Amino acid sequence: MPYIEWRGNSCRVRWDTGKINPKTGKKIYDGKSSKEWTEDEAYKYGLDRESDIRNGRLVARADGKITLKAWADLWIKSIDLDPTSIYEYRKRLRAQILPEWGETPLNEISTIKYNVWMKQLRAKGYSPNYIRDIRLLFGMLMDDAVSHRPPLINVSPVPRENRRRGRYVRPVKEKKAQVTTADLHQLANNAREVWGFTGYVFILTKAYTGMRLGEMFGLRREFVGPNWPECDPDKDRREEALRRYRGSEPIDVIRVQWQHKYVKDPDRPDEKGVPTLALPKYGSERSLVIPPFLAALHRELLQTHDSEWVFPAMGGGPLLQTDFNTYYWKPIRDGHKARTGRYARPALEPVEPFAGKRIHLMRHAHSPHLEEDGVAEVAIEERLGHILQGVRGVYSDVTVGMERRIVKVLQERWEKAQDGGGEAR
Repeated sequence: MPYIEWRGNSCRVRWDTGKINPKTGKKIYDGKSSKEWTEDEAYKYGLDRESDIRNGRLVARADGKITLKAWADLWIKSIDLDPTSIYEYRKRLRAQILPEWGETPLNEISTIKYNVWMKQLRAKGYSPNYIRDIRLLFGMLMDDAVSHRPPLINVSPVPRENRRRGRYVRPVKEKKAQVTTADLHQLANNAREVWGFTGYVFILTKAYTGMRLGEMFGLRREFVGPNWPECDPDKDRREEALRRYRGSEPIDVIRVQWQHKYVKDPDRPDEKGVPTLALPKYGSERSLVIPPFLAALHRELLQTHDSEWVFPAMGGGPLLQTDFNTYYWKPIRDGHKARTGRYARPALEPVEPFAGKRIHLMRHAHSPHLEEDGVAEVAIEERLGHILQGVRGVYSDVTVGMERRIVKVLQERWEKAQDGGGEAR
């Protein structure tokens, strides 16, 4: 129970915090005084605090004195994430959050101070996506400080995004030129000159499957027909795929089982990391039906080499360990003048919609092409490794009929391009 004492003209109330001093074994009390209180008002205030303590609502002032740096160190050790994500979190903490807030106690971070900080970041010209990532990480730190038991702060100083204040700024979307099948085939033809037959099949595979770059790097020969699904080590997955794709009307299919990427040690940020076969982004391993022309190209390609990778680098090793953007993608998309000598190469025309763009734009083009040809939305999302949101995502499923439709429209696009046809700009 709280107790009252007078100190000069101030009425002071003391209440039991529910904690024990480990050195003395005695109860720890907290208190507050006011010149405006009567003894009855002070006593009720003490009762309210003890009620808050019993129900986990009270934040002790001493708990909130932990600095953001100390809290971030504890927090980062407690979360269970992919090492690459931990590395990214630590990088954002070091770059922006700790220099601004590292020595600040959590209970001294206010919404106004936070808003000033956000305004300063925008004024420095950082990209909207980078600022968003910083905001999300800072928000997680504050939210978990609130939900911590005992709580470290009462409420998060980060305002909810739907409670907009200030001037509205329309989000800036990446400008995307319309991409035609002819553009994709020009990329493939450029790749043949830059990288040989492997490059030609690589670009066509990416164009006609929408796979992520890391998934292309990690595509192993056992997951491409004629090897898959017969050689799949997972018995249940193998039997299900055989029933679905190897019946009376077989469908050519490949398996996106891995991505090849560098896994960084979060505690060694300066090191490049270890090349690792990891599950695809968001755990989106999946089977992709492919048109007959692409299956034939894969079979022909696998007969030209004995690498474990479907698409080995020019030197025979894994693509992950090359400077892919500089030596592969840039000359394919931007073209170059003719050159002679040891590295002779004919002149290549640039592919205008991809000028200066990421190779990821090829993945973006896959969805609208399928939509134009009437493929069901759920089949497109599944093919790209996405999850359809809402009720449709719960009740919809990809049927074999939908997959046959995908094969048909992709084969028709290929044949039309080979006959010299193509979409208008």
